[in-house]
Amino acid sequence: MDQRPDMAGRVCVITGATRGIGRATADGLARLGATVVLIARRREDGERASREIADSSPVPPTVVTADLASLASIREAAGELRRFYPHLHVLVNNAALITHRRQRTGDGLEMQFAVNHLAYFLLTSLLLDQLRAGAPSRIINVSSAAHSGAQLDFDDLQGERRYDGTRAYSQTKLANILFTYELARRLQGTGVTANCLHPGVIGTRLLSDYTGVPIAGRALARTFGASAEKGAETSIYLASSPDMEKVSGKYFEGQTGEALVAGVLR
Repeated sequence: MDQRPDMAGRVCVITGATRGIGRATADGLARLGATVVLIARRREDGERASREIADSSPVPPTVVTADLASLASIREAAGELRRFYPHLHVLVNNAALITHRRQRTGDGLEMQFAVNHLAYFLLTSLLLDQLRAGAPSRIINVSSAAHSGAQLDFDDLQGERRYDGTRAYSQTKLANILFTYELARRLQGTGVTANCLHPGVIGTRLLSDYTGVPIAGRALARTFGASAEKGAETSIYLASSPDMEKVSGKYFEGQTGEALVAGVLR
C-alpha cells in the first residue's frame, strides 16, 4: 500500500484478540488509529493485551468478555457492544480452536463447530444493525485453506457418529466461507461487505494443536509457519484498505497489499 490507511474513529471488534493472529490484528488496527474492542474469554487476558497495545496506539483498546463456546455469553457480549457502540465499522471473526477428542459445550454442541463457526454466525447476526448503522462497514471471517476437500455432512454436523478433530476443523472452515458468501449476498446494497481469508500457515498455538507439536515446543511449531504478525496482514488489509470498501463475497489468500490474491470458490 502506498500510504497507511487512517482508521481514526472506526470501531473494530476482534474475537480471539488476546493472542496469535487476533492479537496481531488488534495491534495493527490500533496503530492505524482505530478504536479497537478486544473480545476476550478472560477479563485479565483482555486487560493485559489492552495495556500492552495502548503503549503504541493513540486510542487504548477496550475489552468485552465472552466465552465463544456459550451462546448466552455471546448474546451478553453483543448486548454490551450494542449499548456502548451504536455504530460499528469492522467485525473480525478470528477466534478458533482444534480439539482432537470430541467435546460438547454447555449448550450440547460439538466444541469446534460452536466456537469456529456458530460463534461467527451468532455474533455477526446480533451486530448487523450496528454494522449497517456504521456503513460503510466490513465483516471479515478468518477461515483456512484447511477447508480444501472438506464437505459439510449435514447428517452428522456434530460429529456424533464419527469424530475426527482435523476433519471437524476443516468442516468449520468451509462453513465460514459459505457463510461469508451468503452473508455478502444478503447484504448487497447496505454498505456492509463480507469477506473471508486464509491467513497462511502461522506459528501459533492453533498450529501446534493442529500438527500435534506440544505447546512447549512452540519454537518447533514456528519452523512450519510464519509469525502471527505476518498472518494478521490480510485481516488488517481487508479491514482498512480503501481499495476494499466495495469488495464483498470474496475469499483471499496471501499476506500483503498488492500481493493479495482474491479468488471465489463457487
